[in-house]
This record gives sequence, C-alpha cells and structure tokens, in this order.
Amino acid sequence: MEKPIVIALDGPAASGKGTLARLIADQYALAYLDTGVLYRGVAWLLLEDGNDPNDAALAAKAAKNFDIEKIENADIRTRKVGAAASVVAANADVRAALLEFQRRFANEPKPGLKGAVLDGRDIGTVVCPDATVKFFVTASADVRARRRWLELSPSRPTLEEATVYKDLVERDARDAARDDAPMTRADDAELLDTTHLSIDAAFAAARRVIDGVTRRCS
Repeated sequence: MEKPIVIALDGPAASGKGTLARLIADQYALAYLDTGVLYRGVAWLLLEDGNDPNDAALAAKAAKNFDIEKIENADIRTRKVGAAASVVAANADVRAALLEFQRRFANEPKPGLKGAVLDGRDIGTVVCPDATVKFFVTASADVRARRRWLELSPSRPTLEEATVYKDLVERDARDAARDDAPMTRADDAELLDTTHLSIDAAFAAARRVIDGVTRRCS
C-alpha cells in the first residue's frame, strides 16, 4: 500500500495556516483536519456542563470521551471557548487522549484521498514528526490581530481590535511556554511568514515546496 502524503502546518492563530491547509487539501486530494477544533470542542463541552477548564481531571475525562459529533452544532469560535481551549491544550492528559485520533486521521486516509493535511501547533513536532512536508506558518502579531478582528467584528460590532491583540499575544505565550508539546517550529519545517503575503502568494509558495518534495519522493 502506498504511503499516504501527510502535510503538517503549525503556527499561531490567524497566521493563515487554516486557509492554506484547506487550499492544499483541495489541490492535492487530501483530507483536512483543523486540530484546534478538537481542543475547542473539549473546552466547549466543559463550559457547557459548567466545569472549569483548569480542572485537569475533568478536562482529561472530557477528552477521553470526546466525539466530534457532540459539537456538530456548537459555537466553538467564541473568545471564551478559545481561551479555554488554550488552557485544556496545556493539559498533558488531554493531549494524549486526542493524539491517537489525530494520528489515525493522518495515516488512514479515506478512500479516494491520497493522505491528509493537519493544522495546529504541534503537528510537525509531536503528532506527525515524519510528515511528508512540514510548514511553520506565522505573521506579525499586529497583522494577525487585525485579520482576526476583521473576521469577528461583523458579528461582534463592539469588539475592539486591542482586545483581539491582547488575546492573541496571551495565547501565543501560553502555547509556546507549556511543558507538553509547546508550539514551536520543527527543525525541518519550512518557515512561511504571511505578514506581507496575500493568500494566493502564500499558497503558491507552499505549492512550490510540496511539489518539490513529492517529486523527489516519487
């Protein structure tokens, strides 16, 4: 059986990695997983039940019993859920419970697909250290905050850009400083800084890397 293609994209929030991952998935016939959904889902379930995301035991239990269908219609993109997701993602037991799910997704592609694209914060370093291609996608905090604010402001007209900036910087710090699987660039990951790139330019840059690697592997 031919080994599946696995593309790993890591980086901070609003860097563009999710949009890139979806474009890559469509271009190369790969399944797509936003791994942040898993952590946001666990966080949402905890909050929905009135539990504290800082309660390590309850968070671990929610992760072990997690089923993506439980959050099918949940609003997991709120500021509160995002902050809670960063907390539960620092829980080693939560990460262990969700790790196997992510690896199965990457290594057991659905029929008709050539592999998978996963975006997150520790894909290239922990989840899929042997990924075919790895990217670390980033951008300046100012640019990322503006992108996220523009995305959220239509539905939240009172939201201030300064608040979004503060949330992003705090989350970056938590994700980079956690003891278990911190957000960091893998040694063999291609750095893709999207601060001054359009999504088309960033996608073209990613394709050049992927095409080069897959040609060498074929």
